[in-house]
Amino acid sequence: MATTTSLDARQARARLDDLTVIDVRTAGEYAGGHIPGALNVPLDRLDDALPGIRDAAERGPVLVVCASGARSENACRTLARHGIEAATLTGGTGAWAAEGHDLARPQGSPRAVWAMERQVRFTASLIILLGLALGFFVHPAFLLLSAGICGGLIFSALTDTCGMAVVLGKLPHNRPRAADLDATLARLRGR
Repeated sequence: MATTTSLDARQARARLDDLTVIDVRTAGEYAGGHIPGALNVPLDRLDDALPGIRDAAERGPVLVVCASGARSENACRTLARHGIEAATLTGGTGAWAAEGHDLARPQGSPRAVWAMERQVRFTASLIILLGLALGFFVHPAFLLLSAGICGGLIFSALTDTCGMAVVLGKLPHNRPRAADLDATLARLRGR
């Protein structure tokens, strides 16, 4: 089984030319700013990219990044189960930017999409307020909607998973175009 290591922003910057950098955030988050040269393979498409990532890992070290490091750690565990060695960027692109390193943005990219964590906080808060308002003005049973979201947030914190992020990640503004993902997979395979 492959091992997973971590690099901080300074270590990653020093080795950037030798690394294949894979950004596992959504396409919208990636468009908002990513490590220069990073390839976007959203976490939920990682299985599709395994052969290409394996090819890239055979050519040199792989660094997996996300916004804060949580999704990249998850991706590295998945890669390790498939015998692919990869490192994660401690603190993610947030730590990269905090160190003063530049973030690249695709030419002509649409406006930046909120980070997934921010999308989840907004959606959860909106549903909780909606449940409270409906429970107060329409029927008390709607309070269960708010309670369900609160329970989901607790479960998310305890398991370090997020079902709402998975659902939000499927929205069109968070999805890469098929052509973009195909081009990324071709680059991973070295073509």
